[in-house]
Amino acid sequence: MTHNLQSVTTATVGLALDAATLRHQAIANNIANVNTEGYVPVQINFASYMEQLEQLSAPTQGKGSQKHSIGQLELEPVFDVNGNPAKVSLDTEVAAMAHNTVQYQALIKALNRHYAIMSSAVTDGKK
Repeated sequence: MTHNLQSVTTATVGLALDAATLRHQAIANNIANVNTEGYVPVQINFASYMEQLEQLSAPTQGKGSQKHSIGQLELEPVFDVNGNPAKVSLDTEVAAMAHNTVQYQALIKALNRHYAIMSSAVTDGKK
């Protein structure tokens, strides 16, 4: 049971870290191209990716297992309501980068705490 919990925890946090890294790259690209004519800003849609994962992990009705594949996290272009490429706002992108950095740091701290608990369980269990 613990092994399953540990693998799910580390896999989920690892996926969130991958998404935060990709989001950071997207924001950096948007900032670097803030004054580039014709540049289409990009973002990642991590929420829909997690929904796909949640649907895959839900128990299936009936016999047999159903395996589906899901796509990789990808950069998506950002368009306004009229379908035109959105304009890059430097203030918005810098705020998004700061927010993403805080999320990344929180994920790292959570993963470190998880490993510290596992380490404590192993070392204290040997006493």
